[in-house]
Amino acid sequence: MTIRLPHGTYTPRSEPAAFTAGGPPLASRTVFSAAHVVADPYADVSPDAPAAVDWDATLAFRRHLWSHGLGVAEAMDTAQRGMGLDWAGAAELIRRSAAEAKAVGGRIAAGAGTDQLSGPADLAAVRAAYEEQLALVEETGAQPVLMASRALAAAARSADDYLTVYGHLLRQAGEPVILHWLGPMFDPALEGYWGSSDLDAATDTFLKAIAEHPDKVDGVKVSLLDAEREADLRRRLPDGVRCYTGDDFHYPELIAGDEHGFSHALLGVFDPLGPVAAEAVRVLDTGDTAGFRALLDPTVALSRHLFQAPTRFYKTGVVLLAWLAGHQDHFAMVGGLQSARSLPHLARAYELADGLGLFPDPRLAEARMKSLLTVYGVDQ
Repeated sequence: MTIRLPHGTYTPRSEPAAFTAGGPPLASRTVFSAAHVVADPYADVSPDAPAAVDWDATLAFRRHLWSHGLGVAEAMDTAQRGMGLDWAGAAELIRRSAAEAKAVGGRIAAGAGTDQLSGPADLAAVRAAYEEQLALVEETGAQPVLMASRALAAAARSADDYLTVYGHLLRQAGEPVILHWLGPMFDPALEGYWGSSDLDAATDTFLKAIAEHPDKVDGVKVSLLDAEREADLRRRLPDGVRCYTGDDFHYPELIAGDEHGFSHALLGVFDPLGPVAAEAVRVLDTGDTAGFRALLDPTVALSRHLFQAPTRFYKTGVVLLAWLAGHQDHFAMVGGLQSARSLPHLARAYELADGLGLFPDPRLAEARMKSLLTVYGVDQ
């Protein structure tokens, strides 16, 4: 059996890789998957209308991740925050997912940002918006992730403005939070975050914000796609403050670590890679770094493909793979972002994922991919 792709024919594998749910809790690393949301394909909404979410399928996907032992990072950019999912939708998502986490004993963190603001805002408004979202996350019992803010990037005039806003938020946080530094490759509006486009200067400000309140920072989530910079940053963190890699290009080496330490993980690519990522960390728990790398290194080609520029559209490939894997019944996204990647890009994502054995039912994935190709005019 073959499938005709835009760049040639491909013979799908006949059996999936064996990644079963269950097993002991992950021990040596704390691992979060930033999970996507499932759109309601029957809702009659325009791309710029509030998101219509299929709550049953969205929560079922989170139960899938928890069943493999992963934590869920909720309402992050993988869930299309600022790209189709507004604050009202994100707030409902956080409430529902936090309640589901309590019901099944799953670990959950959730993003607190400022995306309820519309138009220009001063620093006081930015701080108030953060406070509103932080309060909601804390109410649900989820661990807060203080997300990078487009509004703060626009309003801040110096590094001190960042230190003032974050210092205020950290002082009032009830429990230690995760600080999220998202680079402009993920969101161009975040250029110059922490007060400078010079990443060395920005890193110094970031570390100063942490050093002033180390008891209120559980860890930092860094998404700059620069492994050397992340390794240097984690060596400079105060004792007890973790580094959660958000580097979807270099995660195996960063999680494995070196003689100076290692990174935990909060990754969008662990949405499609959840089962293999959990299996790999359990191998690492035994001290078998080579076995860990043998499982995870082959996934990097898929991740680099999904996150290729423009990186912010990686969610399209993530949702495609969820559909092909049978986690949802359709390939539709909030905001119509299923159209954000080309057919050749989607076909290559299918080919790489199938080669890794990521689809529980390869025949279902093949049939669904053929249906998509046919719609695009690639006869099978």
